[in-house]
Amino acid sequence: MGMQSTPYDLLGGADRIRELTDRFYDLMDSLPEVAQLRSVHPPNLNGAREKLFQYLSGWLGGPPLYEQRYGHPQLRARHLPFPIDSRMRDQWMLCMSRALTDIGVDEFLAAQIRGALASLADHMRNRADIPEGSET
Repeated sequence: MGMQSTPYDLLGGADRIRELTDRFYDLMDSLPEVAQLRSVHPPNLNGAREKLFQYLSGWLGGPPLYEQRYGHPQLRARHLPFPIDSRMRDQWMLCMSRALTDIGVDEFLAAQIRGALASLADHMRNRADIPEGSET
């Protein structure tokens, strides 16, 4: 019986996950259309970069670095302090989708990862959408 490759292996391991994570946050830092998403992150993104790298490592089938350090991710609970509506979800997905493209991930693999992350990102929503132009 052959070993089944994980997305982690197919991507190229830790170095490529680091590249993906770095590109994701570089995009978040530079794209004006994701300013809402950027505004809920601290000025220095180094901690966020490291946590996302650790999380994606395990989520993609590699070493469970996040769990080893912090325990179960409990992503939804950890993100409850942040107002996440569909616009915030879409801004996060824009950064991740573009990062996958920018670092040259095989399109079939990138599409699979995007699909799985889209479901995860949608699950993170914790606020109803506010109509454009409305203020709370």
